[in-house]
Amino acid sequence: MLLAQLSVYPIGTGVSLGRYVKKGVRIIEESGYTYQVGGMSTSVEVPDLQQLFDLIEKIRQAQIDEGAERIIIEVKVDDRRDKDATLQKKIDSVTS
Repeated sequence: MLLAQLSVYPIGTGVSLGRYVKKGVRIIEESGYTYQVGGMSTSVEVPDLQQLFDLIEKIRQAQIDEGAERIIIEVKVDDRRDKDATLQKKIDSVTS
């Protein structure tokens, strides 16, 4: 399982990005992946890099369909191999 943090910034759309973020979150939700929305990014658990990039492409296309003329995408990936990693385990490791 990979953990990924996504930030997607549509540019040329005005100052309010809420409707764009909602579209991206809806796509993640529909994917069935475990995710957590944060104040400046969204974290998601995905099985592998290919599925992560497929998800990013769907989010990117939704931004284009919504009218974005330029999109900045930041991705951070935690590919841990020594044990099973989940978003909740990462949170628990620093809050318990």
